[in-house]
Amino acid sequence: MWRRLPAGVWTLGFVSLLMDTSSELIHSLLPLFLVTVLGTSMFAVGILEGVAEAAALITKVFSGYLSDFLRRRKLLAVLGYGLAALTKPIFPLASSFGWVVFARFVDRVGKGIRGAPRDALIADITPHDLRGAAYGLRQALDTVGAVLGPVLAIGAMLWFADDFRAVFWLAVLPAIGAVLLLVLGVREPAVATDVKPREGHITPADIRRLPIAYWWVVGIGAVMTLARFSEAFLVLRAQNVGMTLSWVPLVMVLMSVVYALVSYPAGVLTDRGHQGSLLSGGFIALLVADLILARAASVPAALLGTAAWGVHMGLTQGVLAALVAAAAPADLRGTAFGLFNLGAGIALLMASALAGWLWDALRAAA
Repeated sequence: MWRRLPAGVWTLGFVSLLMDTSSELIHSLLPLFLVTVLGTSMFAVGILEGVAEAAALITKVFSGYLSDFLRRRKLLAVLGYGLAALTKPIFPLASSFGWVVFARFVDRVGKGIRGAPRDALIADITPHDLRGAAYGLRQALDTVGAVLGPVLAIGAMLWFADDFRAVFWLAVLPAIGAVLLLVLGVREPAVATDVKPREGHITPADIRRLPIAYWWVVGIGAVMTLARFSEAFLVLRAQNVGMTLSWVPLVMVLMSVVYALVSYPAGVLTDRGHQGSLLSGGFIALLVADLILARAASVPAALLGTAAWGVHMGLTQGVLAALVAAAAPADLRGTAFGLFNLGAGIALLMASALAGWLWDALRAAA
């Protein structure tokens, strides 16, 4: 089935791979950099991660709307990836928590700008019967980048003797590569085959055209995100149970490997009508992950919980994207992805802030 996917889907997947390599090289170490170098509290880390990720998800509302109105999805994607690339040099130069907050926030806003237009662009260029596979492939390649980034971080931390700033500089190169590949390698269709030309702005009446099935997907995505705090806490939990600094990025490597292995098969099963079973399995995997992490007293236990977390992500994220694309009218896809991510963004902010407060006030297991 993957041979039938358009070249543009593959290119967007490799763009995601490069940018995620850059981002995860930094993010797999950033919580420890904040706590051990800058002296930041767990609650502050939770607030930072929640605000940053929520900013990304909420920004997708506006970028999705603009992509529907302007019909320039690639332009917005280039803007988002470019903005994220510009923030990478700030991390190694940061001398205070404030600078990290600024860089992390702008980086995630860039992610938010590109997310909904990119997802809508995939739907525009992919035949209807291949969209589950297309989203699964892009997510799998994105997750390969999420493996390469922490692997590079481990090697660089060993090479540079735990010098966080030297390692962060390596993230600049793949970020630039991602932007160049997107600019040169992706061609946007004039109009998607299943989109009728629209006139004027998107109005509240257009929003009311989104069907009940779509709002069910929004609700499921928000509840699932409320139960899933920032992955920064996976890194901190591993260090909390005894993993050394140089090897802590292995947590994100493991999570991402499992995520990548599960994503594409889950996308194929989505196209065959097994969405309900996949989402149910994803809920169970998240419950198991949280229980294991709560009781973890050793590095292997923390890694086992992380692997279950990766199963959850692989079973749910591409499936939810495919469900949004299927439920929303074609001319409102960007807006639909934006609203979906608004709900998830609010839930993630609440979950991460609460996780940081519980860690500081009680203990990691809480």
